[in-house]
Amino acid sequence: MSNKESGLKLTGQLGDVMKESAEIAYSYVRSHLSTDKNCPEERKDYFDKNKIHLHVPEGATPKDGPSAGITMALALYSLAIDKPVRKELAMTGELTLTGKVLPIGGVREKTIAARRVGIKELIFPKDNKKDFDKLPDYIREGIKAHFVNYFEDVIDIAIKKISY
Repeated sequence: MSNKESGLKLTGQLGDVMKESAEIAYSYVRSHLSTDKNCPEERKDYFDKNKIHLHVPEGATPKDGPSAGITMALALYSLAIDKPVRKELAMTGELTLTGKVLPIGGVREKTIAARRVGIKELIFPKDNKKDFDKLPDYIREGIKAHFVNYFEDVIDIAIKKISY
């Protein structure tokens, strides 16, 4: 929302850990824009001029973990630089204030869920590679997995390269 008041507003069914993840994503991306080579100069102050409203509807699945950190950060980053995220890509990973992507749980379940909805490309934390490699071939078949250490790696994989 264009607004004289900047900041982040969270609504919906977010548990405390997920709220913290959203706030970390917002703080990291806001800080990162000032030095980001992909961000046009006129968009570096995007978060100073806009209030962001992130709503996570209740749905049937409880949401209270840090695994959506890189996903929320990428949505905010895409919005700020006005470049789309590649389609048919899913991701999971906890984000720190320094941009490090930390490992998550449930690699098997998340891979199966992605397959179920037709996702063929996934981004996981680098520290989860061993978990993905242990999955049976029939689960990994047809899935291209990327393993990342930092949010910059997520950007390189997920953002369409569009010249201005």
